[in-house]
Amino acid sequence: MAESRAEEAGRGRRAVEFGPGDGSVHRFSRMVAAAMIVVMPLAAGCAEGKAKARPSAAMPTTSPPEPVPLTPEAAGRAFRTYVTDEDVARAAGDERLALSWTSDGQSQLTAAEFRKAAYDGDPVRRFVYGEPKLYVPKLKDASYPQWFLVSVDRSVLGESKSKRRALMAFILRGPSDDWKLTLATLLQPKAKEPAVLIDKDGYATPLGSDDTSVLIRPRDVGGIQATIAAEGGRSVAAKVMKSGTVTTGFYRAARKAKKKAREQDLTLQVVYTATPFPYFGLRTRTGGGLIIYSLFRNTSLVAKDPETPKPEIPEEAEHLLDGTVEGNEVATTATLHFAAYDPARAEKDEPQAKAHLIADDGAISKAATPPLKKP
Repeated sequence: MAESRAEEAGRGRRAVEFGPGDGSVHRFSRMVAAAMIVVMPLAAGCAEGKAKARPSAAMPTTSPPEPVPLTPEAAGRAFRTYVTDEDVARAAGDERLALSWTSDGQSQLTAAEFRKAAYDGDPVRRFVYGEPKLYVPKLKDASYPQWFLVSVDRSVLGESKSKRRALMAFILRGPSDDWKLTLATLLQPKAKEPAVLIDKDGYATPLGSDDTSVLIRPRDVGGIQATIAAEGGRSVAAKVMKSGTVTTGFYRAARKAKKKAREQDLTLQVVYTATPFPYFGLRTRTGGGLIIYSLFRNTSLVAKDPETPKPEIPEEAEHLLDGTVEGNEVATTATLHFAAYDPARAEKDEPQAKAHLIADDGAISKAATPPLKKP
């Protein structure tokens, strides 16, 4: 399952490489031969002073790539390739190359990271990975997109105490595409990674977007978190998801920031929304689900009174702006990646466990200072 929220809302290069053994030489030879057949009769016609019609040459045809079934072995190769290619791009400080191996929210965060490094005058972080644990869903052979998850220890090169457990989602959207990292998030310090159910052949079991065997349908987990972030612990959504730093903690942080803004005669709005990016779900051994997904956090800091000083650019967004506020507003968008444990739905008369967040990561990925609107 790799559902897109944009698709739900509506209902909701590889260049061809030529080389030995790929048949390109033979195709070229046939094309040359066909061209000679065209030219020779035309030359004979000119010698006789008679014009002859040129026969049309048939264009060579190619067959579309055959779908390749996703296997744990193929997923392992894809992950190793990504690790190598990512390090090459980061070592060279090549943002374009790094972005070619990412997609969706991870592309936004990668671009923001490169720009912050350039702004600060620092090299882009490079990562060191441990032994990966692969979660490869059993998909239909001809089904795209293909996807898999990786759980792996990741450290920042040169920072001895930086090791964190990363949960990474990779996606292949078609047989001619490359595997790309679409989402990465970091396990919270005291959180336990749920044990994913793996069958005898090494495959995990994907969860459908509307699976009702878990407490919260996978497609609704992000919405539940966003609701708690907006309404706090008294929200109805808090009945099915535990409080924490990225649920009720978000709510408390927003209230504090709004109060500080009011003291400066500013108005702050904070809104959490769904993204159009894929989200992923896998069955755990306990019958619950491991759900990985994204949210946007949109903020708007406005000075409504013309006499009020313009809002300052937040430090965490300085690298995305030129240092000036043209109008009376500073707007930002943060791309946030999460992983949650979604427990199995309890039987009647049994206590029901709540869902809880186990991983989070993200940063401001977009910022703007729009000009004043004309009356």
